[in-house]
Amino acid sequence: MRYNAASQHYKTLFGGRAQKLSIDAGFSCPNRDGTKGVGGCSFCNNEAFNPSYCRKVASITEQIDEGISFHRWRYRKSACFLAYFQTYSNTYAPLEVLRSRYEEALNHPMVSGIVIGTRPDCIDDEKLDYIASLRERGFVSLEYGVESCYDRTLQAIGRGHDFDSARKAIEATAARNIHCGAHFILGLPGETRDEMVASAGIINSLPLNTVKFHQLQILKNTRLAEEPVENRGSAFGLEEYISLACDIVERLRPDLAIERFAGEVPPRYQAMSERAWRRQDGRLVRNEEIGAMIEAELTRRDSRQGCLFPRR
Repeated sequence: MRYNAASQHYKTLFGGRAQKLSIDAGFSCPNRDGTKGVGGCSFCNNEAFNPSYCRKVASITEQIDEGISFHRWRYRKSACFLAYFQTYSNTYAPLEVLRSRYEEALNHPMVSGIVIGTRPDCIDDEKLDYIASLRERGFVSLEYGVESCYDRTLQAIGRGHDFDSARKAIEATAARNIHCGAHFILGLPGETRDEMVASAGIINSLPLNTVKFHQLQILKNTRLAEEPVENRGSAFGLEEYISLACDIVERLRPDLAIERFAGEVPPRYQAMSERAWRRQDGRLVRNEEIGAMIEAELTRRDSRQGCLFPRR
């Protein structure tokens, strides 16, 4: 392939496909409970990304069991399963709470490790030391929602932390040899295309193992959906987004594994259905198709990940 797909990254780690099982462990977020804000970030509607089996009313063990049943018919050749603490901020609780929930997942006989999604401002040395100790039990990864490299953007979307907080959290995680990923949104209000492309250089400076990108989606029941259309960020057409993603990929360092290029939510959550990417026959373009489109565009350009990465 012309980009470093995370699927190959995980095959190298596990000897085959690693399937993540999303878990709602009942955590909250400092941007929702009043600590830093209420209502979450301006773009956030977490329900839109939760699979049907991911229900906080079920125990973690029950969610894992349902997730395995859900995925087995589609991914029969999975080498292992990873419990993915995905919903809200999964380090936002006292250490004893984290311990009970993480270890319940690690105690499941079909689980080979955990992936913990959280915010950079919801981690500290004590939690990092504990999470690092879990590597004796299996694979452990921390995945930070960074969203943007630019402080004015983070402020505009009500993120509640600056980019330096993200850098420090990622560096502290990597210093403990904890596998580390980060998530970024392309098209946030106020960011230019040039700034999005330039963010690749900033991402390269972070000690990350993996990275996720997705296009800004305007979801119902979010503050962004209440903004005037002109203040809602960039509405990329499909071809325009593929071009942007390729420009970023060309500048990313070659060792950085890319987990995804786009996000996908059910149409019922979309506040602006006209932004949804569709084929000429009206069918929605699925997430898994985007990677193939980016591969095709890189082939057309005769380029690849890191071809514009400055080598010293």
